Amino acid sequence: MLAKRIISSALLIIFITLATFIDWLCALVITAFIITGLYEFFTMLEHKGINIYKYVGIGMGAIIPLSISLRFELTRSWELFFALLAMLFVTIMQFRRRSNSGAIIGISTTVFGVLYISWFLSFFIKIRYLPQGLGLFAMVLLTVKLGDIGAYLVGSRFGKTPLMPRISPKKSVEGAVGGLIFSILAALASKPLVDLSYLHLLFIGISFGALGQLGDLSESLMKRDCEIKDTGDIFPGLGGVLDVVDSLLFVGPAFYFYMSVILTNS
Repeated sequence: MLAKRIISSALLIIFITLATFIDWLCALVITAFIITGLYEFFTMLEHKGINIYKYVGIGMGAIIPLSISLRFELTRSWELFFALLAMLFVTIMQFRRRSNSGAIIGISTTVFGVLYISWFLSFFIKIRYLPQGLGLFAMVLLTVKLGDIGAYLVGSRFGKTPLMPRISPKKSVEGAVGGLIFSILAALASKPLVDLSYLHLLFIGISFGALGQLGDLSESLMKRDCEIKDTGDIFPGLGGVLDVVDSLLFVGPAFYFYMSVILTNS
């Protein structure tokens, strides 16, 4: 399992690194991740027996990153406007069903999937398009994903105190602390990539390293509810796309807004 994790992680890192240097290719890769992640998410809900609008949700979710990539915006806050349209569209589709059973769950989970995966992950396209976008994109990926690696390595070797056994029995307090330390070191080591002070980098390592772990736990909670181990098997040893990007979902919008404020005031 460890060998599979290492090989999959290495290939994934190489692939993402190469794609990052070209902004439109980076956006295309993120869009592909979003579409696949939405498919895994809705399939997970079907496994639980929830009647959702799977392909409608995937189609709606694909529009968000594609429109950001093309820099097409209907309004200043067009994503929220689109979310409203998505909810209305899914509600109208519910009118066509013969049964009213599960209507609220079907509508809410479909819209939630679009927001949780498509909207949140799309912020990484916006990060890539920021001034210093290439460096910022690389830094936040290193900070969060090295935190994941650190949590796994430290937890596997020294983990004894359960972190949240109800949600994820294998995660430990020692692993969480180790992951946070790795995130801090990764952020500080990213200094050559971005024009930020070490104080900012320390804050980024602590706050977004912790937020990444919260994202990981959130997806674990959903998988536990749906009684599955992994959302897919695309990456041997790692699982599906959602298993790979779960720690990034909360980080994307938070980091984008944080850096927008920093860059505006600099």
